[in-house]
Amino acid sequence: MIRVTQFAMLSAILFFAHGAFAQHSNHEVQSDAKPMVEHNHSSAPMGPRDCNENQTWDYSMGSCRQLAMAGMPMSMWMLHGNAFLVQSFQEGSRGRNRFAVPNMAMVEVGRSVGSKHYIDVNLMLTAEHWTFPKEGYPELYQIGERNEDDLPYIDSQHPHSSPIMGLTFSDTIRLGDGKDHLKVFFAPRGQATEGPTAFMHRPTGTVNPEAPLGHHIGQDVAHITSTVFGASLGVGKTRIEASTFNGTEPEPSKVDLPLGTLNSYAGRLIYEFSDDVSAMASAAYVKEPESHDPTLDKVYHYSASVYVQHHLSSGWMLHDTFIFGVVNNYDHVSSLRSFLYEFWLHSESPSNYWGRIELVERTASELGITTTADPLKPHGVIALTAGYTYDVLKFENSKLGLGASVTKNISPSEFRDSYGGDPWSGKIFVQLSGMKMGDFSKSN
Repeated sequence: MIRVTQFAMLSAILFFAHGAFAQHSNHEVQSDAKPMVEHNHSSAPMGPRDCNENQTWDYSMGSCRQLAMAGMPMSMWMLHGNAFLVQSFQEGSRGRNRFAVPNMAMVEVGRSVGSKHYIDVNLMLTAEHWTFPKEGYPELYQIGERNEDDLPYIDSQHPHSSPIMGLTFSDTIRLGDGKDHLKVFFAPRGQATEGPTAFMHRPTGTVNPEAPLGHHIGQDVAHITSTVFGASLGVGKTRIEASTFNGTEPEPSKVDLPLGTLNSYAGRLIYEFSDDVSAMASAAYVKEPESHDPTLDKVYHYSASVYVQHHLSSGWMLHDTFIFGVVNNYDHVSSLRSFLYEFWLHSESPSNYWGRIELVERTASELGITTTADPLKPHGVIALTAGYTYDVLKFENSKLGLGASVTKNISPSEFRDSYGGDPWSGKIFVQLSGMKMGDFSKSN
């Protein structure tokens, strides 16, 4: 069993800086004024508060989506990128020291048609197929997918589908004069309407180079899905979303963009308690998820998540994300669960404080451990991460940061021999990120 005293001690360390800062703030709420359509700053919008009266927040992409306006034709564009140059260090019998470059770029072009429709094309790109080690980005207790030699990624994060991580065509239809809308979309590769906001799109995930350990346990697995048809209805503070898609996960070792049979479906409910607090829940039926395992007929995904922004004194802002995920039948286990909490504390100063607490269930079979009596029995694994990034340079639309983090993995007794106890890992990195939005009609 996981040692409770060690978990409590490390949790206290992780929360110390963030809790101490919040205690001395008066939680002053900033002005409700909305920004203009064009965002000329170095980071992406953080939530609904950053959208103006003619924009709505897109929870899948973590950005403001334009709404058409009568008598005001628009042709908008957006560029967004985030890349890390990471040197990882790990201890324990499975530890590896490797260099890798997690990266993503998003290009979006849209145009209003009449007074109700906004047609949009979103392209997500990555070069991780070429910037990750062959055995994957080193991350203890991470699993998922297989490499080009048909070997499973174990203690590694797989690269995302390269170069096209996503391609989505959508029509956002304004309903009335307010922000009520219906979005319909098709993605040869894109996001199904399940799970939380993917880690690279939520504010608390943009500062951390590593994917969560719960990536495949009810969290981010649906952000790269094949052949997605979906719709999202936003009325007041509520969003109701549904989609159908091909359940087989794209293979990260292949450079392709295949279409598949629509054999799976998902639904998601989102509610905005305020501009700073929102929650979502989802469920999905996924048919034949693994191309290498024909015996795995179907799995079920469930998730619940909460997102909070705190406007603190002296211009500081604290973002919190809470996620709970469940997968049934994955890796031939009746149920696997995951929990995540992550935060990001920042201001106009160069300092960024961030961290992540994870509890995930793993089996010995998933981790390639052959010494346990029951290889399919889930065991809880804890990972505690504390990180710091210093923004060395800030330009008009981008910034360059230097960062470091440390992670303490707490192993169940059944895994301790294979991992050499409770191994530490750390990383140092350079981060380059930026965003630019504009209107083609104003570019001349």
